Amino acid sequence: MNKYEFLEILQEQTTHFNDAVELSNGDWIVKGFIDVSKNIYTISVDTKVISKVMELILFPEFVKFAEKNNLQLELARQQNFYPDISFKDADDNWFAVDLKTTVRQSANRINSMTLGAFTGYFRERTSTKNCNIPYGKYKGHFVLGAVYSQVEGINERVIYKVEDLQNIASVIKDFQFFAQEKYKIASETPGSGNTKNIGSIKDIGKLLDGQGPFTELGEEVFDDYWMYYLTTDMAKAAELSKPPYNNLRTYKKYKEIGS
Repeated sequence: MNKYEFLEILQEQTTHFNDAVELSNGDWIVKGFIDVSKNIYTISVDTKVISKVMELILFPEFVKFAEKNNLQLELARQQNFYPDISFKDADDNWFAVDLKTTVRQSANRINSMTLGAFTGYFRERTSTKNCNIPYGKYKGHFVLGAVYSQVEGINERVIYKVEDLQNIASVIKDFQFFAQEKYKIASETPGSGNTKNIGSIKDIGKLLDGQGPFTELGEEVFDDYWMYYLTTDMAKAAELSKPPYNNLRTYKKYKEIGS
């Protein structure tokens, strides 16, 4: 199986995910956390919490996907390992799938996602540090994403009983799932915060269609761009006055590539 065949079957599988995570009105099936006294606590809108719960809900879907396509499934050994899920076919070809969730800001915009580090295993492609399998061994790197809307006015301090379940509002709703090759939805700038992570594009239409700035340039350019990308602090540590480039325009100039 090549990476294009894998992407095709992964994209087909995503068409079943809505049934697994949402009610008929588009609300999330998750209402909260329950304790031994049968108290239900409204789930937080924190993106890390939502991502983890979503991962747990979708796991049976990935098991079905692996069984249906004769694939071996392997989960990340630790929380900060890449990728979230690895799949291997009968010919020993490995495919990396990272699960990402993000909030819909408007009808056609999302908050940026981070698509993994651009240091460490991304640059040292034979290393197994922070990854189950060396980055370079994978035939393809994919993002399985979920875009959702937050529900306004949720009071996270209210405690419910089991008999109140039907009256508990879901904190998120209206899911759009997609699967794309990582390089096709990557942006030319790092993700939010000070972490050394690759950022994603924010246009929902381009995200679903895999039409980021590296799509036409190709994966080799994406790899080269991010393998040698330097933040300001990284440039200073390398005794450079500034990074050699910080976007595709300056990258092309630095590499002497025609626009």
